[in-house]
Parts: sequence; C-alpha cells; structure tokens
Amino acid sequence: MTMVPAPVYEDLFEAVLSGDVDAVVRLLRSGAPAEATDEDGGTVLYTAAVNGRAAVVRLLLAAGADPGRGSGGTAGDLPLCGAACNGHTEAVRALLAAGAWPDQREEFGYTALAWAVRQGHSGTVEALLEYGADPARPGPDGRVPLVAAARRGSLPIVRALLERGAPGREEALAEARAWRGRDVAAVLREGLVEAYGPGGAADVVVRRLPEDEGVTVVVEVLVDGAPAAGNEQQTGHAAIVTLLEEALGVRAPAEELAGRALGCA
Repeated sequence: MTMVPAPVYEDLFEAVLSGDVDAVVRLLRSGAPAEATDEDGGTVLYTAAVNGRAAVVRLLLAAGADPGRGSGGTAGDLPLCGAACNGHTEAVRALLAAGAWPDQREEFGYTALAWAVRQGHSGTVEALLEYGADPARPGPDGRVPLVAAARRGSLPIVRALLERGAPGREEALAEARAWRGRDVAAVLREGLVEAYGPGGAADVVVRRLPEDEGVTVVVEVLVDGAPAAGNEQQTGHAAIVTLLEEALGVRAPAEELAGRALGCA
C-alpha cells in the first residue's frame, strides 16, 4: 500500500508568516485547512501565535482551528505557550477567548504563565490571570510564579500576582533580597562565560533598556559581530523587596527604604 504524504500548504504558512490577512482569508476560502501542518508537524495556528499574528490567529480559530492542539513532531508545543513566551498579548487573548486552557502544559512542563513570568511579559501575565491561570502552579523548575517573578526582577508581574493572592511571598522576598544590590550584568555575563567558555564569550555586549517600570539588562555574546546567544533580566529587585515586605507586614528602617528609592532612581 502506497502512503500518500499529507499536503503541505506552503502558501498558507507564507501568508501567516508575512501577516497577510487577505491572503490567509483567500486561501482558507479556497480550501486550505485551518489545521494545516508543515513537514515537521508544526501547525499553522502555532506559527501564527508564536509570531504574534493576532488577526491571523483569530481567523484560523474562526475557521475551526483547535486552540489546544499541540504542534511539532511530538505535538509538544502549544499555541498559547508560543504566544506567551514571546509576549504576544493580543494573540494570547484571542486563544484564551476561543477556549484555550490557560494552565495546559507543554512537553517540558511549561505553562503559558510560567513562560510569560520568566520572560518578563507583564501584559501577557495579566491577560492569563484574567482568564483564570493558576498563580500557584509551579513551573518545571519547581518555582511558583511569584518566586520566579521576584528572581526576574519584574515589579509589575509581582504586583499582578500579589493582587491574585499568589503564594510564596516569603520565598519571593528572600529571592528578591538575594538579587538586590547584585551587578545583574556581571552575573549574566558570568553565566554566558560558563556556558560558552572564556574564549567563546569574550566578545560580549551589554544593553540597558528602560521598560516596564524599570530597566532590563540584556547581555549578548557576539560571533563575527552578530548576536549568537544572550540572556536578560530586569532590575526591580529593591522595589520588589519593599512591595513584598508591605504584603507580609514587615517594617524596614526608614533609612533603608530611602536607600532603595535612591537606588531605583
């Protein structure tokens, strides 16, 4: 018996990647399935979600795409997680509104909330919490979201989780205190040197981006002048310590509070 390979709708994937909504509509009307897959088993909905094509995500969902269907050879990648990991909040909202389960886990144990917290996407975190994501569900590393957010240094995410009654306040406070005062750029650089070796990570650039009520430090390894690897972290740990102390009823000395404020400024 001859096996006939499933058709690959390359035009549909190209239209999704380019964000050409009119082309996507035309192809769907001409018979391209909303659940089309590529040669590697990747779904067209996952492609749209991970690239932040929110309008295309809505079209595919309206045409019958399953928001909870896994993508890839092992079906281990979820559209919701792909969108959340990259901070594509509108795509996240579209998937959730279509019935995506906010706490569904990918192949390696990540939920959309775990991705969004660790990547520092506060707007995406708020959307997931609004749709019922569990603020107590730990990530694959065992950290609950509040502790992961404190480690990341994202004040808006810590605040959003506290408003939803997230557990782990004492552990999060200890995490934020441990990071307060550290040279984040130096710590990230050391991690890259450890991963790539002193020679491989010799050419490193550091960028500081004002965003999300603070500063994000981005450290990248360059190969032939182009970024080859990198890491990033936010620097709101001092403000997070103050916020968590308030939530726990801990009174810090006025001098210490003033020092934190000056450091944040």
